[in-house]
Amino acid sequence: MEKLMIKGGRPLHGEVQISGAKNSAVALIPATLLAEARTMIENLPAIRDVEIYEEILRDLGAEVEKNGDRITVDATHLTNLPMPNGNVKKLRASYYLMGALLGRFGEASIGLPGGCNLGPRPIDQHIKGFEALGAQVTHRDGAIHLSARRLKGARIYLDVVSVGATINIMLAAARAEGLTVIENAAKEPEIIDVATLLAAMGAQIKGAGTDVIRIRGKRNLSGCRHSIIPDRIEAGTYMIAAAATDGEVTVSNVIPKHMEPVTAKLREMGITVDESDEALRVRGEGHYKGIDVKTLPYPGFPTDLQQPLTTLLTRAEGTSLVTDNIYASRFRHVDELCRMGANVRVEGRTAMIEGRTPLQGAAVRAADLRAGAALVVAGLIAQDVTEITGVDHIDRGYEKLEEKLKMLGAELWRE
Repeated sequence: MEKLMIKGGRPLHGEVQISGAKNSAVALIPATLLAEARTMIENLPAIRDVEIYEEILRDLGAEVEKNGDRITVDATHLTNLPMPNGNVKKLRASYYLMGALLGRFGEASIGLPGGCNLGPRPIDQHIKGFEALGAQVTHRDGAIHLSARRLKGARIYLDVVSVGATINIMLAAARAEGLTVIENAAKEPEIIDVATLLAAMGAQIKGAGTDVIRIRGKRNLSGCRHSIIPDRIEAGTYMIAAAATDGEVTVSNVIPKHMEPVTAKLREMGITVDESDEALRVRGEGHYKGIDVKTLPYPGFPTDLQQPLTTLLTRAEGTSLVTDNIYASRFRHVDELCRMGANVRVEGRTAMIEGRTPLQGAAVRAADLRAGAALVVAGLIAQDVTEITGVDHIDRGYEKLEEKLKMLGAELWRE
């Protein structure tokens, strides 16, 4: 079993370049299947989730060429194979194949998605959208089966704000007949990224980034060239790590507006964050104030950063509260932090962190991707050596983690 070893106590200093957004990439790659042509995506992160999607596309008969951070997909001769098992079970975002293949072929058969276990994450809003567009949906043998004689635009109101459902409906609607209106849509930057790609392919899309999105589909979509936005979650993780280690780090290749929820909370703690056109400089001051944080859909504080932020709050004065309103089971990192000396108690959806508790290196396990990020931050500030297993979770979402941290002065290695 591979382990990530971190010797803590070294402040991070220097500059780190942020990769393309994971949460965009896993939606944009299946979106390429909508075009019976070649589509190029640039600024692609080198992460395991992307590798799995490449394998899935090849299984479907697409031609996939990889060159550095660029991927070219030719889906001209795509085959609509049922995919009840295999790679679709390895990542949560495999559900985007439902919208993409339904839009392309009018039918799809996809196994229920895998990925991190964060508690119940139903896809009922996805199904509601597909049915509104004219699809028949059945669930048997652990797979979702979709079929439609034709997809026709509709007005769809999402009962809960869902990034996945918003994108999945957009993918299917891009080749549906007429106008689709998604109300109570998610507003995340990744939604805008997908809309930009679909518009370049020929679909007419208005309102991405607001709670009402209008899509006028097109029967045949063309190929295009698209560059992925920077990963705001990766950027936030390095910002938090810089503050936690009392370091000074410039986080480059970011869109500062996307980082405002994180920047605001760090400044509230007493951390200096200086902004320029495409970079943020974070300077740790060594003495931080406890804060209260509630995760919310964008532009609220992102659920994907509450776990590493919890680690940072072990250094803050007083009691901090972190409430996750998105996922009920996103506190499995807390037991591992307590193993390292943290004083954290969870009640329902809220973690209560008693600050100014020094951490001690220990053997811990990453239960999911962002829990892994929290433990990496913990290892960077702990005394002695921290041993992290479950590294495969971290590899799903962070490109060249060790290499980037070493460039900032951290001491870490794999065994």
